Amino acid sequence: MQSPAGLYSKLKSFLFDELWRADLNQQAVWRRVLYRAIRLFFVLGRELATGQLNLRAMSLVYTTLLSLVPLLAVSFSVLKAFGVHNQIEPLLFNLVAPLGEQGEEIVHLVLGFVDNMRVGVLGAVGLGLLIYTVISLIQKIEETFNYVWQSKGTRSFARRFSDYLSVIMVGPVLVFAALGATATLMRSDVALAVLAIEPFGTLLSLLSKVVPFLLIIGAFTFVYMFVPNTRVRLPSALIGAVVGGSLWQVSGMVFAAFAAGSTKYAAIYSGFAILIMFMIWLYVSWLILLVGAQVAYFAQHPEQIRLGNRRIPLSGRFQEELALMILYRIAERSVHDGDPASIDSLTDELDIPGERIAEALNLLQDRELVAEAIGEPPIYLLIHDPASLGMHQILDALRRPDEEQRILEQRLRMEAPVDSIFSRLDESMDQALNGMSLRDLVVKQGKE
Repeated sequence: MQSPAGLYSKLKSFLFDELWRADLNQQAVWRRVLYRAIRLFFVLGRELATGQLNLRAMSLVYTTLLSLVPLLAVSFSVLKAFGVHNQIEPLLFNLVAPLGEQGEEIVHLVLGFVDNMRVGVLGAVGLGLLIYTVISLIQKIEETFNYVWQSKGTRSFARRFSDYLSVIMVGPVLVFAALGATATLMRSDVALAVLAIEPFGTLLSLLSKVVPFLLIIGAFTFVYMFVPNTRVRLPSALIGAVVGGSLWQVSGMVFAAFAAGSTKYAAIYSGFAILIMFMIWLYVSWLILLVGAQVAYFAQHPEQIRLGNRRIPLSGRFQEELALMILYRIAERSVHDGDPASIDSLTDELDIPGERIAEALNLLQDRELVAEAIGEPPIYLLIHDPASLGMHQILDALRRPDEEQRILEQRLRMEAPVDSIFSRLDESMDQALNGMSLRDLVVKQGKE
C-alpha cells in the first residue's frame, strides 16, 4: 500500500504537470470532459485562494449594507405606483430563508426602515443623495464584474444613466408584475381544473418545485449578461448561472442548518448575532454570484484556463498586427459604408477576447487614429480620411513611444552597428509599402 507522502506526491505531480501536458484531442471523450472539469475546478480554487474574489465579495457586503434601505425605498416607491409593492415582502423572505426566524426579523426591521422613509419629503438634495447611494451600489457591482471579465472599458455617462435607471425603476416592476401574473394564473379556475387531471396535476406539482431553481438560474443569467461592460454570450452566461444557482441552493440548505444550530452565537453576541449572520449570508451570496461569473468567463474564454495565473504578454509584433487588423476593419466599413465597428463586432470577426480588443482600441485612440463615438454599444470611427493615412505613418504612430519609454530611449547608448540594422529595416519598409495608404490597402483587398 502506498504511503500518504507518496499519494500526495503523485497527486501534486498530476495537478501541476500531467493535467496540463495532456493533449485532450487525443483523449477519449470521458477523459477529455473529466480533465477539463478538473482544470476548471483547479483554476477556480486558485482564484478563490489567491485572487480578489473574496475581497470584492467582502466589499460588496459593505456597500450592500449601506445601500440596502435606499434601494428598497426607491424600488418600493416605484412598485407602489404600479400597485405591486405588496409582493416585495415575500421575495425578501425567500432571499433570507436560510436565516430562519432571524431572517424574518431582519426583513421586518428593514421594511420598517423603508416605511419610515418618506421619499416625497426628502427634498431635492435628499432625493439626489438617495439615488446616488443606489447608483453607487450598481456601479460597484459593475466594476466587480468587469474585473472578473477583465474588461478595461467603462460605460459612458449616458449609458450608465439609462442602464442603471432601467435596473432601479423598470426592473422591479417587470419582475414583480411577472410574479403576480404567474400567481394569479395558478389560482385561476382553468389552472385548478388542469391540476385535477392526471398526469397534468403531478407534472405541475413537480414543476412548482423546479420553478424556484429555474427563476434563480434566469436571474443569474440576466445578471451575467447585463452587468459586465462586455459582450457575454448566452451559452456562457447560462453555464455560469447553472453553477451559481446550484451553489446557491446547496449553500442555502447548509446555511439554514448552520443558522438553526447557532444559538451559542446569540449567547455570545446578543443582539448583534442577527446582523453578523446576515452579513455572513450576504458574503456567501455575493461570493457564489462571483464564482458563477468566473465560470461564465472561463466558459467563453477556455484559453484562460491555464496552470499559471499570470496574464499572457503580447509580443510587439502581435500588438501591431492586432492594431492594424482593427484599423483595417474600421477603414473597410468607412470605405464601403458598412455598419460602424464596436468591441462586440470586432471580437466576433477577429475571434480575440474583448479585453484585448479594448486594449488595442485604447492604443489607437491614444495615437489619434480612431475615436470613440457615443452609441449603444459605443462605436469606433477613423479620425482621418483613410486616403490620407499612409501605412508607414500608421506604423510609426503605433511604434511611437510613450513618455516613460521616450526617456529610456534618450538614455540608451546606441551602438552604430545596431543602429544601422534598424535604419536598413526602415528603408526596406519604405520600399515595400511604396507610399501605400490605408484606403489603398482596403480597396486592393476588395479587388482581390
